[in-house]
Amino acid sequence: MILAVLAVAAQPIPSTPMNTIAERYVKLVLALGQHDADYVDAFYGPAGWKTEAERRKVPLRDIDAAAERLIADIPASTDADRRDELASLRRDYLKRQLEALRTRVKMLEGAKLTFDQESKALYDAVAPHHPEEYFRALLEDLDAALPGKGAVTERYESYRQRFVIPREKLDAVFQTAIAGCRARTLEHMALPDGESFTVEYVNNKSWSGYNWYQGGYRSVIQVNTDLPIFIDRAIDLACHEGYPGHHVYNSLLEKTLVRERGWIEFSVYALFSPQSLIAEGSANYGIDLAFPGKERVEYESRELFPVAGLDAGGAAQYYAIFELASKLAYAGNEAARRYLDGVIGADAAVEWLVTYALMAPERARQRVRFFDQYRSYVINYNLGKDLVGAYVERVGGGGDRWAVFADLLASPRLPSALA
Repeated sequence: MILAVLAVAAQPIPSTPMNTIAERYVKLVLALGQHDADYVDAFYGPAGWKTEAERRKVPLRDIDAAAERLIADIPASTDADRRDELASLRRDYLKRQLEALRTRVKMLEGAKLTFDQESKALYDAVAPHHPEEYFRALLEDLDAALPGKGAVTERYESYRQRFVIPREKLDAVFQTAIAGCRARTLEHMALPDGESFTVEYVNNKSWSGYNWYQGGYRSVIQVNTDLPIFIDRAIDLACHEGYPGHHVYNSLLEKTLVRERGWIEFSVYALFSPQSLIAEGSANYGIDLAFPGKERVEYESRELFPVAGLDAGGAAQYYAIFELASKLAYAGNEAARRYLDGVIGADAAVEWLVTYALMAPERARQRVRFFDQYRSYVINYNLGKDLVGAYVERVGGGGDRWAVFADLLASPRLPSALA
């Protein structure tokens, strides 16, 4: 199937100024991928372009110079473009993606940016700052809700141990969750015919889950089993990586922009770019969209807890506590900001995550490895969710939030355009 998609993508692209710009952009992303193993997250365009990038291995300085020229070559909008919102967004998108590419080149050449400078340059957004007092106040609320006595971190971790999915039941739970997420998504969104994904269980990763989009509306989703997986992660990962998250996002981009419009730039996904804030933010917001409020507790009590062999009688309390703990999401940003800015070392970052993000030490150390590998990328999850959610709620108003969400997924809208 992937070979068929490559053949589709390799069909002659109409020779327009923007399509020429788009082709040059894709080739620059592939060229940078030769210097940065994490940079090209997905590519299903002409196979020869990737082969050429591997053969040439263009130096970083030449990639940067070419990107600078390409930005200058982006033509002004025509009257026809201004009547087509997606065409106007396309120009802004390509310019901003290229600017982020130039920033990544400079980082690979040794440039040192602060956490906030880096996130603005790469992801078109800066996460809010929160002092320790902000997280202490949230911990007080959690302290009051948790059973038992003693330090909040230890009590929280001890309480959650009752809700670990047994390893032998992990796949059954995930497959059930995936089916539920897909069914709810299909109630509101039309997906391309033949879309699907497979699940693999892996180890020794700095992340908990990853979607590898293959093209042809197919994905491989990997779940890291290094650490215990709690029952809430089943819906989180099934929605975030699958429906209506990354799998749906990439499938809609391929269908709407690559196949229907011939915009080849969307056949490549540059990880360290503004696109990632939309991707991660929409994937996280999609969890709440698919399972709002009490619907999630009701669904999991009925469908997932029995499959996992867990007592559904504790589901309501578990998710009340889970909701309080979720308010600490920005604690991870603060740990990353302080660590990457050199304010604290790795051990102190682990301690911060244990204290304010309520992570077990092993999970906190895994997260610091994530900081080392992906740096300011962490803002895309929580800030991305907040920005996407605010946009959908504002534009959707009292109407169909799913329709606004679907339009966002199939568009080249930038994070700064969500405000």
